[in-house]
Amino acid sequence: MTRNIDRLLDIMARLRDPDGGCPWDLEQTYRTIAPHTIEEAYEVADAIEKGDMDSLREELGDLLFQVVYYAQFAREEGRFDFEEVAGVIADKMIRRHPHVFGDDEVKTAGQQTSRWEEHKAAERAAKAAEEQRVPSALDGVIAGLPALTRALKLQNRAARVGFDWTDARDILDKIEEEVGELRAEMDAGSGQDRIADELGDLLFALVNLARRLQVDPEGALRGTNAKFERRFHRIEALLAAQGRKPEGATLDEMEALWQQAKREE
Repeated sequence: MTRNIDRLLDIMARLRDPDGGCPWDLEQTYRTIAPHTIEEAYEVADAIEKGDMDSLREELGDLLFQVVYYAQFAREEGRFDFEEVAGVIADKMIRRHPHVFGDDEVKTAGQQTSRWEEHKAAERAAKAAEEQRVPSALDGVIAGLPALTRALKLQNRAARVGFDWTDARDILDKIEEEVGELRAEMDAGSGQDRIADELGDLLFALVNLARRLQVDPEGALRGTNAKFERRFHRIEALLAAQGRKPEGATLDEMEALWQQAKREE
């Protein structure tokens, strides 16, 4: 019986076959597929957030297909194939879990996290040496991450070498300082570049506060987005019951309905 992973690899090869393949798939490249990969990863996260296991199964398949896509591109170029991709990650997992596959002893998840970071740091240092440059604590934090996630990772890396606030209240003071600087730029009628710079500083400080309070800023914002969506839908429903739409209501009316939606929750 053919394994499903083999079926999938065969399907991908057929789609990319110049003789009878899919015209759309034949036009794709690493760069054109990359945005789809990011989207699929978010759809996996969304299914998890909703606790929808049927959707999760499907979205994981979509995400796996992205890996198969890249592996097919590389195979066509004679660089590597799916088997090598799987082999690289298998080797890496064995290397980073010597307590499971070797003689090391790790008894807690905290100890494992520390060991994991030590292994990753050693790998980054080796790469820096190979590239003949001074290693940085920020090595490996890729530029393509969503800005909120990347800010959190940069701060975590800096914190490991001691560049960190010791008290969350100090970060609140920094946030107030950043708000003041943003307000000053707005009052001065500064250009968009200056305002964007100060707003970025404020967002970065807010991420730092979340990190210090052990709150995932991405998760916190997702929760707030869902709350806003839920309450705004309620405003629309209440207006619809009156035969009206939001664009026909005043801001004060919608604010009153917003407060009603909050009370109902």
